[in-house]
Amino acid sequence: MSVIDVAAGKVLYERGADVPATPASTTKLLTAATVLAARGPAYRLTTRVVAGSAGEVVLVGGGDPTLSVNAKALFPGAARLDQLAAQVKTALGGVAPSKVLVDTSLFSGPETADGWASDDIAPLGQVARIQPLMTNAGRVKPVHNEHGGDPRYSDPALATGKAFAKMLGVAAVARGQAPVDGKELGAVQSPALVQITDWMLTQSDNTIADVLARQVAIAAGKPATFDGATDAIIAKLREMGLPGDEADLYDGSGLSRHNGISPALLTQLLALAASGQQPAITGIFGGLPVAGWSGTLEERFATPTPNQIARGVVRAKTGTLSGVNTMAGQLVTKDGRLLVFAIMASGSASAYTAKAALDRVPARLVLCGC
Repeated sequence: MSVIDVAAGKVLYERGADVPATPASTTKLLTAATVLAARGPAYRLTTRVVAGSAGEVVLVGGGDPTLSVNAKALFPGAARLDQLAAQVKTALGGVAPSKVLVDTSLFSGPETADGWASDDIAPLGQVARIQPLMTNAGRVKPVHNEHGGDPRYSDPALATGKAFAKMLGVAAVARGQAPVDGKELGAVQSPALVQITDWMLTQSDNTIADVLARQVAIAAGKPATFDGATDAIIAKLREMGLPGDEADLYDGSGLSRHNGISPALLTQLLALAASGQQPAITGIFGGLPVAGWSGTLEERFATPTPNQIARGVVRAKTGTLSGVNTMAGQLVTKDGRLLVFAIMASGSASAYTAKAALDRVPARLVLCGC
């Protein structure tokens, strides 16, 4: 555990603070901060269509996990596949293409990470295969369930290509690569990156996290793979003056049980974001769930009764794997001090008991005259 008074820059409490522990989804704080630092909060992800050969059109994945099929979007304001199809129809002058090709060359390497369980994609739906082209973060339907997973396509990119081809009245769909000099027939852009990181943190979306992690790699000129992404995240942390050697990452989402992050790294990152010294990363606070109100904290801090004092005051990212419970975030004490904290716990046989015990710590900090 680690607790820091942000304004004073003072460590108020620490226990095993420099020892990496299994972070679960608190890993997403590192991903959010580094992608915002690498790309900037206003950066947008572009999905394009270019002309291929022999009447083919090529749908080029730009790494936008929030792309929607139509107006029924899971993520408000997302770029839309139907609007992209309309652009292509106009560009082609009403002539139907012969085939739709799907270009996923932006990413490379394995599509699943070391440390993921074999059932994380199916049937649990905790994550999708990490590809640069998908709709609704790989979901079959544009629905997010706070508890449990959501069914995902086995091949999100090809499923997106088939939906796009149907809009164009084309039956043939295959994988391919866009020609270097292919004429652009249409393009749609995602919402600003800071909005996407908000969704990723609030909903604890594993797929968005690992797609965005690859943007850190691309910005650094590294391969857009799991290894390239995690190397780039750690390098970016060091560049910001943080102890990147206190992170051992296998993915950007925290779904991998092989990950290790120290509580001190999490609190130092949060303190840096709160200080204003790195304006690009202050946006991570906007996506943090609010105790008793939103996201993964909506139903937390309910029992026992003393924990309720933290409702509306604590904002934090939680992490949960079997036997692992973590939380890292910010709060304001009764005397107006801004604290950041990180708690990493493991070994509990009951997630319900562990969560209530974890909630007790920031709840007591809210009452602290620190």
